[in-house]
Amino acid sequence: MSKFRWGRPTLPHKMYAVWQSTPAILPHVIIIVWQQTSSTMFRRHSPTAQAAYHDLVSLLLDEAVSDIRGTPTPRDRNGRTYWYDRYRIGSEVKERYLGEDSEALRARLDRFRSLKEERAQRRRERARLVRLLRSERFLGMDGTTGSLVAALAKAGVFRLGGVLVGINAFRIYEGELGLHLSFDQTAMTNDIDIASFEALSLALGDTVLPSLEEVFSDFSFAPVPGLDAGKVWKWRQAAGESLVEFLTPSFDEKEDVREFAALGVSAQSLHHLDYLIAEPIQAAAVYRDGILVQVPRPERFAIHKLIVADRRREGPDSLKSRKDLLQAELLIAILAEDRPSDLVEAYQDAINRGPRWRERIERSLARLPATAKAIEDCA
Repeated sequence: MSKFRWGRPTLPHKMYAVWQSTPAILPHVIIIVWQQTSSTMFRRHSPTAQAAYHDLVSLLLDEAVSDIRGTPTPRDRNGRTYWYDRYRIGSEVKERYLGEDSEALRARLDRFRSLKEERAQRRRERARLVRLLRSERFLGMDGTTGSLVAALAKAGVFRLGGVLVGINAFRIYEGELGLHLSFDQTAMTNDIDIASFEALSLALGDTVLPSLEEVFSDFSFAPVPGLDAGKVWKWRQAAGESLVEFLTPSFDEKEDVREFAALGVSAQSLHHLDYLIAEPIQAAAVYRDGILVQVPRPERFAIHKLIVADRRREGPDSLKSRKDLLQAELLIAILAEDRPSDLVEAYQDAINRGPRWRERIERSLARLPATAKAIEDCA
């Protein structure tokens, strides 16, 4: 019989709950912490779950360089250094993009041969970690979304700069922040939104394989016709309501359709998106034995939601505006506790981008006074 008891809070705004499972079910203690900051209540995953999640990300990063076929080679482009797998097929030399230069990537490249030999062992360990995360009640991805995201990852979408945004990115913060999400906080919309920089797509000199048209065809997705002939940035599944959209930042007055050279598709450009996807982080989607993806930094996601909520506050998207505010409120509450410096830096970056940015953020924060105070207290 499992035990459940309430502990005495050490501060008026904190409440702790500890649950001890029977050894036959799970041989360790799960600590669930409820924490209330003003009007926002959130639960934390256990330290065990957080450690398992970050181990999973590390193993997926190891896997990303373990299939190098030739020689890791650096290339300087536009003042940045990028690494490629340079190999030969017959008389033709190929280069496959591996990632932007970093100390962590260089360390993995130095031992890619040993990582290659450990692939089977690493896959078993990843599967074990995913089972542990599911036992800790991680939401993970459903079968439809997970299988498609896995296929997109295998084709190279995230390796070539794609960033998962929207509700699926929000769900992944469950692992990144150790945040125990409820169904109400993560109601799905069947949409998969992927964003990237147009300039990065051109600079990398690599493309997805197989083509995304082939990937979508395998999953019974068809292109959604747009106003611009020959430019497709939406794909809808024939047998369901799933929709995939490709997005890119707009640096002009106009929000038009652009081209993604690396992904071989078009993308709808949007204002403020450059702020959201700057310096994305690599993360793990909990599905099968894990999927390596890219998502926005959580503090940028939270502040961007304040901006988007104001854009949507009137008209047909007003319901989405309330969901945007809920997500911003929740993320800012936990970031204010755990990463106040990151939160303040992201907030200052946004409001310093001009009066229009500041107005949108201030109008949203006026609807969330407790959230506004949380940010103010971090400064």
